[in-house]
Amino acid sequence: MHLGLFLLATGSHIAGWRYPGALDTFLDLEALKKIAATAERGRFDTIFIGDNLVGDPTAHPSYTLRYEPLTMLSALAQSTSHIGLGATSSTTYGDPFSVARVFASLDHISNGRAAWNVVTTAGTAAAENFGKIHPNHAERYEIAGEFVDVVFGLWDCWDDDAVVKDRESGLYIDPKKVRTVDHDGHYYKVRGPLNISRSPQGRPLILQAGGSGAGQALAARTADVVFSVVQDLDEAKAAYAGLKGRLAEFGRGKDDLIILPGVMPVVGKTTREAMDKLNTLQSFVATSNAMEMLSERLGQDMSKYDPDGPIADIQIADGYHSFVSVMLSKARREGMTLRELSNLAGAARGHWVLCGDPEFIADTLQQWFEQGAADGFNVMPPYFPGGLDDFVDLVVPILQERGLFRREYEGTTLRELFGLSRPAPGEQAHAIAR
Repeated sequence: MHLGLFLLATGSHIAGWRYPGALDTFLDLEALKKIAATAERGRFDTIFIGDNLVGDPTAHPSYTLRYEPLTMLSALAQSTSHIGLGATSSTTYGDPFSVARVFASLDHISNGRAAWNVVTTAGTAAAENFGKIHPNHAERYEIAGEFVDVVFGLWDCWDDDAVVKDRESGLYIDPKKVRTVDHDGHYYKVRGPLNISRSPQGRPLILQAGGSGAGQALAARTADVVFSVVQDLDEAKAAYAGLKGRLAEFGRGKDDLIILPGVMPVVGKTTREAMDKLNTLQSFVATSNAMEMLSERLGQDMSKYDPDGPIADIQIADGYHSFVSVMLSKARREGMTLRELSNLAGAARGHWVLCGDPEFIADTLQQWFEQGAADGFNVMPPYFPGGLDDFVDLVVPILQERGLFRREYEGTTLRELFGLSRPAPGEQAHAIAR
C-alpha cells in the first residue's frame, strides 16, 4: 500500500494543538523539517500540503496561519531526499503559466518529487481577495479542465534532450526540440513555451480530491493520485470501483490512478490509551466551534436547528460536495443527532477517525486495502509530532512485517514510488486529444 502524510502542523484535529506536548504553529520551519524527516523515516510516499486563500481567524489554525505551500516545500526539498512533495494550487485563482512554472521548478529542485493538487476552491470568500466573482460549481470545473490541459501542454514544450550545452558549437538549446503551446481556448490564451526545461518526472504528478461528478470526471482524465473522503467500507469500495471504472473512457488502465482515502489515526499502545487520547482531544472542542465548522462545510447555518434532533433534510451547497455527501450519509445511516455530526466535523473536519491500538489500526487498513477500498491512505495525524510518531513507530512496522508496505525506498522520483510510468514528450498532448 501507499502512504501519504497530510501535513497540518497544528494537527488535523481542530484542537490538536492543545494536546499536551503538541506543536502549536505551522510557522516553525525547523519543526516542519523534523516532521518531514519522521515521515521519510517511515518510508511514506509523499507529504501533502493543502492551502487556503482566506485569512479567517475562526477557521482551523493551520488553514489561517501558514507558509505559502510551494515556498515551504522548496525548503523541505533541501532537508529530504526521497519523499514526494505535493501542494495545492487553485485553478480558479491562479494562471496556467505560473502554476506550470512553479511546479516544474519544484520538480527540478527536488530531483523529481513534485506533485500539484488541483483544486477549484470551494466557498466564495477567496473571490474578494482576488477582485473576482466566484464561478459556480459547473463553471469552476470547466475552467479547471482547460487550465490543466494548458499546464500539461506547457510541461510538454521541451524534449528531454532539448538542452544541448555544446561548448564547441556554442549551441545551448536546440530550438527544434522546443515547442509552443499556442492555446486559444474559452478561458485562456497561452503561447508558450515554458521558460524551464522538461522536469525530471516528465511532468509533476497530479493530485485531485473532487468528489462531485465533475470532480471525478476531471480526476479520471487527468489525475495520478486521488484523495477521497470516506466513513464506511462498503461506500468506499463502491466509490473506488466507480472511479477506477471511469479510467478506460480516457484510455487509461486501473493502475494509472492511485486512490488514497483520508484517515485520522488516533493510536495508543492499548485501546484504552487510544480512547483516552481521543477523549482528551474532544474535550477541547467547544460545541459552538464544532457547529461553526459543520456549518461552513455544509454551506449553511446549522445552529438554527435542534442540536439534539435528527439531521434536517438539507440541500448540498455549492462547495464541499464530497465532504457533505459522505458526512450526511454516515449521519443518516447511523441515526446521528446534529450535535454528534458536529463533533465528527470538529474531530477531523469530516474525515474518517480510526482509534485503537496498533494491531487494530493495521488490521483495519489492511482490510480496506485488500478488499478494494483503497490503494493506500492519506494519513492525517490529529496532532504533531506525537500523532505521527505513534503511527510511524507502532503501525508502520506491523504493515512492513505483513509485507503490505515498503521497508526501503525504491526509485528516486515520486512517479517511481507510486509505480507510475514517466510520460514521454508529446504523450500527454496525445492523451488530451483522445
